[in-house]
Amino acid sequence: MPHIGHTVLSTAESSIFGSVRKPSTSRADRWALGRSLRHEVPRSSLGDWRVEGGRSLPVELIQRSHEGRIPELIPIRVARMVSSPYGFLRGSAVVMAHDVAQVPSTGIRPVICGDAHLGNFGFYRSPEGTQVIDLNDFDEAHPGAWEWDLRRLTAAVVVAGRENGYTDDHCGDAVRSCVAAYRDEVRSLASQPLLGRSFNRLDVDSLRDRASDRALRDEITRAAAAARRRTSDRAVPRFTVEVDGGRRIVEEPPMITRVDPDDYERIAIGIDDYLWSLAPHWRRVVGGYTLVDIAHKVVGVGSVGLRAYVALLEGSSPDDVLFLQLKQARRSVLAAHVHGETALHKHQGQRVAEYQQALQTVSDPLLGFTRIDGRDYYVRQFRNMKGTVPLDAIGPTALSDYAGIVGHLLGKGHARTAGASMIAGYLGSSDTILDAFARFAYAYADQTEADHAQLVRAVRVGVLPIAEGGPGQMGSRFRPGG
Repeated sequence: MPHIGHTVLSTAESSIFGSVRKPSTSRADRWALGRSLRHEVPRSSLGDWRVEGGRSLPVELIQRSHEGRIPELIPIRVARMVSSPYGFLRGSAVVMAHDVAQVPSTGIRPVICGDAHLGNFGFYRSPEGTQVIDLNDFDEAHPGAWEWDLRRLTAAVVVAGRENGYTDDHCGDAVRSCVAAYRDEVRSLASQPLLGRSFNRLDVDSLRDRASDRALRDEITRAAAAARRRTSDRAVPRFTVEVDGGRRIVEEPPMITRVDPDDYERIAIGIDDYLWSLAPHWRRVVGGYTLVDIAHKVVGVGSVGLRAYVALLEGSSPDDVLFLQLKQARRSVLAAHVHGETALHKHQGQRVAEYQQALQTVSDPLLGFTRIDGRDYYVRQFRNMKGTVPLDAIGPTALSDYAGIVGHLLGKGHARTAGASMIAGYLGSSDTILDAFARFAYAYADQTEADHAQLVRAVRVGVLPIAEGGPGQMGSRFRPGG
């Protein structure tokens, strides 16, 4: 069954980029429209997953996604994806985007994350200095069907739960907890004024209060404390060394490598240009620092092979330091399934920055964008109290608890952008939608495990290269980031 809704409402474009002179549709009418969509796309149909005859092979899609990446880093990316089905899921957003675009959809399109797996939620520092938790990866963010994000998140819950040795019953409980929290958060925010819902956020203290499982509360406390130590000043001993009276970033090939002088100059110009994407106050703040060094740093799984740099800047004293991260931004894996070959965004770094601000309640005040050598980048703080809850350290009850928390955060993000009343009308209050997503999550977890096995076979026969040491390059399969 093909997806529908091209004429229902492309909510992100119409609401975010619309005109205040255009009369708005009432909340009740939007809720009723969402409810009426159940006749065209029954809620139970969202649980359907089957491999159609024309499904592109996952290895082929992954190979295509390698085009334009730094060739010598591709083996590291493959090693991280081969490490486990969850590692594969993290690196294969392009595969799942292709898959979910082929199944039933309501056509309600807020701004979505595009890569809403469990590792892409985490802690960071708000502009006020408090520690909050929210979605924290937006490389694939784009207007799209809300179901696409929820499908990816619930499938990730099952894949991660299975890798931890939990039963499918335990994983199903976690999926239902996730979807119920998403449903309840969207319904709650849909009843609030548009401006009011923009201030809803979850700080670490509130997060602990929401966690009913004691083991999860303990892990939140430990993980948040570790994240608070991840700041620029504390990174200096770990990432830098003194050379000729000045600081330089330490090389750790192939993960951290120097850039040649020509690249250094071009990146430095790009950082200067980035300042103009910031609000005036923050432009003055960052402009008060001096660029000291730049290195290429491999990050994440999906991002490996794309260009990513860390820049060390110093203020008026040696202990006043700032690390910035520049990450190459390419067209979202969702874009082709929403706009075809037509490009909605002229600057992909700007897309990432703007949609991050749309989905997060508070964002890094130094978030901006630039262009270097014709490639788009977004820029943010590298060390900003970032961290995540280690999923391999919690039990099945805690997983269910945490799945509810991230479901709440995903619902908050979607409701902040557009379509909340229609989504709420469609979801209703029964458990039908919970059972549907649980059914899908089991089936797609099976698909992910099968696709991972295909990748392993492709590596064994030499179709894809793998870094020396193989999956050991991955580290923890549940590390955050894309």
